[in-house]
Amino acid sequence: MATAARPQPVEIPNKLYFRIGDVGRLTGIKAYVLRYWESEFPMLKPKKSGTNQRLYRRKDVEMVLEIKRLLYEQRFTIEGARTYLENRRHAPKPLVPKPAAPAGAVRQASLFPVDPVVLDTARQHLVAVRDELKAILSLLA
Repeated sequence: MATAARPQPVEIPNKLYFRIGDVGRLTGIKAYVLRYWESEFPMLKPKKSGTNQRLYRRKDVEMVLEIKRLLYEQRFTIEGARTYLENRRHAPKPLVPKPAAPAGAVRQASLFPVDPVVLDTARQHLVAVRDELKAILSLLA
């Protein structure tokens, strides 16, 4: 019995712009599908050259790959994928970093450095909320 192979990650060349044919070769998506996706996904907006050719930036190619994953692997509808991407784009950024890795784990550099002032403010807010909840709990007991 054959198992579904996980798609290999696409290595995007280090270029400033990609034409629609380049994006099609990189992603395996035909040009007419890319043009259709541009009409369905407002976050996919390649620039246009003086000759009206589509010029995709790296973030556009990454967006195409994300849309492809949602539609073809996760089996989202187009409307569902659009909603998912819009919600993710407008989601608030976390104030507190992820918990520390277990002892012995290799620590990676944070992609999003946390400002110590923001971290301290968030910690103070959480302590205040915890104290209020304890007070409410003692009133209910």
